[in-house]
Formats: sequence, C-alpha cells, structure tokens
Amino acid sequence: MSGFRFKQFAVEQEDVAMKVGTDGVLLGAWADCEGAKNILDIGTGTGVIALQMAQRNNHAQIRAVEIDEIAAKRARANFDLSPWAERLTVEQSAVQEFAPAEKFDLIVSNPPYFVDSLLPPDAKRSTARHTHNLTFEELDKAVARLLSESGKFALILPVTEFEQYLAITQLHIVRRCNVCPVEGGAVKRIMGEFAKQPTTETKLENIAIERGRRGDYTDDYRALTKDFYLKF
Repeated sequence: MSGFRFKQFAVEQEDVAMKVGTDGVLLGAWADCEGAKNILDIGTGTGVIALQMAQRNNHAQIRAVEIDEIAAKRARANFDLSPWAERLTVEQSAVQEFAPAEKFDLIVSNPPYFVDSLLPPDAKRSTARHTHNLTFEELDKAVARLLSESGKFALILPVTEFEQYLAITQLHIVRRCNVCPVEGGAVKRIMGEFAKQPTTETKLENIAIERGRRGDYTDDYRALTKDFYLKF
C-alpha cells in the first residue's frame, strides 16, 4: 500500500521521494494557523502539511510550492481528491523564483536539512533532503520576501540544523518546541515559529512522542495529532 490515510484525507505517495513522516505531521499539527487567510507550504512534497492546514483552517487559501515535477503533480492530485480542493493550489517552482502577487500570513516548511553529508544516489531524494538546492540562507531570504509584516513562519529541523538556521535568520523566534522521540530522552527535532517583529519572550514548549515502549504514545502527542491519525 503506497498511500497514507488520515481521518479526513488520504495521501498517495508511491512516486514521491520523501514519504509522509512524523516530522511533517508534527509541524502540520503544531503550526499556529488560526486566523490566517493566506498560507504557503514551501517544499510541499506529497502535500501533507498543506492538507493539514486546510483541515485546521476552514477559510484560508493555501498555496504550495515544490521544485520536483513528480512531487508537484502528486501533491496536486492529493489536493484534488481532498475535501478542500478549491482552497489548495500547488506550483512547480524553486521557492527562490516563486513570485506570487500576495504576501502570506503563515509560511510552513519541513525543509531539506542535510548540509554536509554525502548525497544519496537517488536524485529526487537528494533534492528533497539536501540543502544544495535550497540553502538555509536562501530559504530565509525567500521567507522574508514572502511573509507579511505580521505573519509567522514555522519549520521543523534536527537540533544542529535548527541552531544553524537560528544563527543566520533575519527573523525573530517567538515560539519553540523541543521534540523527544522518547519521554526523558534526548531532543532530536525542534519546531520553531518566527516573526518579522521581535518579541520580549520566546514561548518554550516540549513534547515527547512515546513513553518508552514502541507504540505507547504520550498524552501530549496524542492530543496534538488526534485530529489526523486514525490510530488516535
């Protein structure tokens, strides 16, 4: 079975390099989309985060940008089969060249993050996972250009890469969530929410996925993702 079924939509992904994963679903459930009218998903892949935005926000117009032709076509097909097809669009483009007329209230991204590691032989997977097509500096420049003055940018990265992004961004971090795969274990991912305007205090959150036994999910993780996963 190539598809992944959620409570209100399904994602076909057989021909897409990067499949639905915990990182994307976490970000799609965590990013603050309340009140947003225009949302952009950078590097949408299968379209899962954009679909989560559409489910959580009943009024927003959601645009997705994806550099890979096959992934862009698959995201478009997944959008068309969803209950929110009229509010979801995708454009095949590098975000560096993406030039819409509007600014966005919310931008979300589960970006490529392998900076120094060896490239995998699969070209599509390389594009999806490595920053040689989208460096953190290029991502940050694009977000600053596309984000409204009062808008927010949310992303998820491994710890080291998050700190690298934090060191170069023009934006100001307003909310941060440390993600531990196992309760009491090491932080492996960080979700961050950024804004153009500085804040006096960054809101700090923590979430663990499992209690320690495989499939024994924490209450916090269940609460965050229960609107999406069938198992909850």
